[in-house]
Amino acid sequence: MDNLKTARESDNTLLLAVLILLAIGLIMVFSASFVVAGENHGDPYHFLKRQAMWVALGLLAMYLFSRIQYKKLKKLSLLIILLNFILLGLIFTGFGSGLGTEAKRWLVFGPVIVQPSEFSKLAFIIFTAAYMSSRSLNIKNFWTGSFIPLVLVCGAFYMINLQPDLGTAIVVLASCALVIIFAGMPFSQMAGLSLLCLPPLAYFTIKEEYRMQRIFTYIDPWTEPTGSGYQIIQSLYALGPGHLFGAGLGRSTQKLFYLPEPHNDFIFAVIGEELGFVGAVVILLLYLVLVWRGFLVAQKAPDLFGSLLAGGITFIIAAQVLINVAVVTGTIPVTGINLPFISAGGSSVFFTLISIGILLNISRYTQEKKTLKEFK
Repeated sequence: MDNLKTARESDNTLLLAVLILLAIGLIMVFSASFVVAGENHGDPYHFLKRQAMWVALGLLAMYLFSRIQYKKLKKLSLLIILLNFILLGLIFTGFGSGLGTEAKRWLVFGPVIVQPSEFSKLAFIIFTAAYMSSRSLNIKNFWTGSFIPLVLVCGAFYMINLQPDLGTAIVVLASCALVIIFAGMPFSQMAGLSLLCLPPLAYFTIKEEYRMQRIFTYIDPWTEPTGSGYQIIQSLYALGPGHLFGAGLGRSTQKLFYLPEPHNDFIFAVIGEELGFVGAVVILLLYLVLVWRGFLVAQKAPDLFGSLLAGGITFIIAAQVLINVAVVTGTIPVTGINLPFISAGGSSVFFTLISIGILLNISRYTQEKKTLKEFK
């Protein structure tokens, strides 16, 4: 398309929201972790240094992908999805590691530690957007439309669940499905596939005793205050004293070996305790700006591939924010989904910033709103 040649400045509002979230993330990672890091690693700056390194690498990657024309990703989509399965497969070899936990989710190559499931989120959005944009005229036919990406994502779902990481597996599956829905999947197919997904999801939940226990303690965490309900109770103990303006930066008490993973999955609880309701709302408003600008990019993208790609990226970031905040506030059962740009985690921040770079590149070619029919 000729209109892809007329690039302009990328979405600065989107970029500013991301940079502010990253800055808040570095501050809060240090605030939430310096006591634990000093005790367990002998260096209060341990987690801050690691996070700052990954943020720097992620920003460099974001810049590079913001300058690479996003259409090139469509040509590489098969290689990207193949690489995804290779990395997921390596988890079950000697390269796989649990990093001291029972879950085997990381690949260790010397000093480099990568979580392949974080790459899977982006890989499936790229592949599904590429596939559905080239097959969009056949979307009403399940076998020539959505069958291939759904089969592949079910394979990835199974491999990620084996790690085990059911929460991330569901996010990957949902992001792929949403891109297909954006492409125009008929409602009858959507409803039928949703019903088909319920039995396997119920089976994977019931199969593992600890998952059922999380559901029971979600209903009443105080039945197991020192067991499966411990995390959510400590999280609520952190949020409660935060009141309107918080106890002050660095003054959380729950991070002092009470709240598990205070710098990672439960960092929003520390934010609520130290920055209060106002601080938490400001952060959520920044995410809202990001999601608004992301879907605006999707709406104004010059082609169907760009629209599906931008919509999928925006959705997966929004979904992770909603799940993380819902877990921390006790709205849904505990699952290991981190808070984008803020939680400590190298692979997460790196691949999420690559996603933002792609989103920024698409924004350089946005036009007035087009309908799906005009895309086709």
